[in-house]
Amino acid sequence: MQSENVYIGDDKFKNFLNHYKCPTDIYEVKLKFAGAICSPNVNLRPTDVISSLFQENMQPRLETKDEANLFFKFFMGLWDEMFVQIRNNELVLPKALKGSKEDLILLCNQRSRQIECGFVEGFWGGLESLDIPSFAGELINSLSDLAEAYYMLANKIKKMDDINDEIFKVIINMDKKVNEIFSFLIIHLVLPKIDELKKQVN
Repeated sequence: MQSENVYIGDDKFKNFLNHYKCPTDIYEVKLKFAGAICSPNVNLRPTDVISSLFQENMQPRLETKDEANLFFKFFMGLWDEMFVQIRNNELVLPKALKGSKEDLILLCNQRSRQIECGFVEGFWGGLESLDIPSFAGELINSLSDLAEAYYMLANKIKKMDDINDEIFKVIINMDKKVNEIFSFLIIHLVLPKIDELKKQVN
């Protein structure tokens, strides 16, 4: 898994995604890569995951070999970065920040996508089922349930006249549950087979 690719950093990577009109948020990309790295689907390639970030038939046209090499080098830099986070059991949701009603609605909707369209979809890798222990299946289902809970909370906040600190505490507690599931999955499902989960771009 380790390569000479170096992650260019969040700010530059956001610009990179914008340049290629990628509709997927950077944190959703990170969690999709994380889910794919954790996936026991040995046939799942980084190129498959990268393609899934763009709408069908909307993948960018790479005009030259050098552009194509740089395109995949940037993505693989992030892939390697996420692999290190998983190997070190450091995968967590991006820190939640207090804000206005609109900010919290946006945060909850982003969380929903980061978890479901990011990690969970990355984990399944386009398959309907995987040969995984029952505890892992239950935890992945729990992540989907939490993604739905964030979405429902966003709709609840929309109907509220005023928001208070209790709403933000709910979000923080939900984030904590998600992070705990990430950690448990990594310790018990991923780390024992980490070498087998190294995937090379091709």
